[in-house]
Amino acid sequence: MTCDGNILIVDDKPDNLRFLSEILTQQGYDTRTVISGRMALMAAETAPPELILLDIFMPGMDGYEVCHKIKSDPNTCDIPIIFLSALDDVSDKVRAFEVGGVDYITKPFETGEVLARVKTHLTRYRFQQELQLANQELKRLVNLDSLTQLANRRCFNEHLEQEWRRLMRDQQPLSLILCDIDFFKQYNDTYGHPAGDACLRQVAMVLQICVKRPADLASRYGGEEFAITLPKTPRSGAIELAQRIQVEIRQLRQVHATSSVSPYLTLSLGIATLIPQGDRSPDHLIAAADQALYQAKQAGRDCFALADTLIDL
Repeated sequence: MTCDGNILIVDDKPDNLRFLSEILTQQGYDTRTVISGRMALMAAETAPPELILLDIFMPGMDGYEVCHKIKSDPNTCDIPIIFLSALDDVSDKVRAFEVGGVDYITKPFETGEVLARVKTHLTRYRFQQELQLANQELKRLVNLDSLTQLANRRCFNEHLEQEWRRLMRDQQPLSLILCDIDFFKQYNDTYGHPAGDACLRQVAMVLQICVKRPADLASRYGGEEFAITLPKTPRSGAIELAQRIQVEIRQLRQVHATSSVSPYLTLSLGIATLIPQGDRSPDHLIAAADQALYQAKQAGRDCFALADTLIDL
């Protein structure tokens, strides 16, 4: 019989452990048994179960305290806990729910009741886990550019706004690089849109390779334009990254026969750096980087330019 769930049973009475383990194992559940609260905490932390059956009265650490500790740990707080007790008083049940229990089974056990409650809470737990994963995937997709697999414009805006506020508090520099594929329209006209899409993916791959720090973000800003947000990065650090990106792009040796600056694919880049202030906004940083990008194009493309001053909006 295949295992239908991973259940941790906690009780200081061997007879109770044996009975519960047997009836659950017969139904295909995978069970582990421990005889104390401290052992329960170790077992839950080492290999988190899908469900815990927890006796209340045990020596050393009672079930209420065990439940409180499990619910206080981010790694185990979602595990459903069913309390086991010979006490049938309302106050005991209320306390069990107050510390985080999802159900309460009184002793002596009724096999049908135990199995029904276990099945109900395992089903609910799995549904919640699946829903959580689905929500995480949805959030990832909402923030992802489907073609390049980089962050999209929405994610760029949110990330820049978040880092702006954080670095305004810390008074640390925030750098932004805007980069544009040189003569990309001619590339599309010459090689076709499928080849243009492949080109965008190649550039995105280079950016993903070069942008390594967890707080940094490479985004598709729009069309053939990309953005790289660099928190806590001075101008020198942004220049170093821009140069590294240019080297990697040139090493691709992606043929671009209709480019006016090189027989191969190239990028123009604009760099802006500032320490966020209350009288400015992220739009000022974007405008400065965009102006620097324009200067790089005016200087002949296949280069980077620096924003000397912020743009008045």
